[in-house]
Amino acid sequence: MPTKPPLPKSVSAAEWQTALDQLLIKEKELTRARDALNAERRRLPMVKVEKPYTLQGTEGEVTLLDLFEGRRQLIVYHFMFGPDWKAGCDGCSWVADAMSHPAHLHARDTSLVMVSRAALDKLQRYQSRMGWTIPWYSSLGSDFNVDFGATTENGERHGASVFLRDGDDIYRTYFTGARGVEYLGSHWTYLDLTPFGRQETWEDSPEGWPQTPPYTWNRRHDEYDR
Repeated sequence: MPTKPPLPKSVSAAEWQTALDQLLIKEKELTRARDALNAERRRLPMVKVEKPYTLQGTEGEVTLLDLFEGRRQLIVYHFMFGPDWKAGCDGCSWVADAMSHPAHLHARDTSLVMVSRAALDKLQRYQSRMGWTIPWYSSLGSDFNVDFGATTENGERHGASVFLRDGDDIYRTYFTGARGVEYLGSHWTYLDLTPFGRQETWEDSPEGWPQTPPYTWNRRHDEYDR
């Protein structure tokens, strides 16, 4: 006989509401704690990227500066796909499946791309198989992966690097890996990684940071001016 799967305790509607209300108090505390952590992240120092990097994209050879596409902020997802792999990492594929429509990030002056060490033609075949449209670049032949911790002596490593552009000068502001990428998916979670954040007036950000009132910049993804 198959074992019946366990279920939560069944209670009255009043008991359920009481338990839910108690949990929501803790969830709100977690939200406020996350807001405070994001505010601290926005105050992290940054390090200038001194070395030039050349990557391969659908448009040919590109630089790290090109990946910004003229925007101020850039998020690079380090997708695990080694040169000799037949397919991309299944866990990284989950992350890519959950990526938000880029128009919402672009509206906040932020670009999102993926970078892997596999050859470009291999990335393109896998991208077509998965049905993704997120820009994906090959770092094969460059020091990009090694320098930014995405390839180590133990092999490929996933993660997300955040960069800020000041004119033609590029700075790295943040990196997260391991379970740090698990909650990524919505445009809010990606913007929370950046030095400018969601750029809304309720956020605790340094003076002079770009901000607008909340809910005033929201658009359907085909309605933005840029």
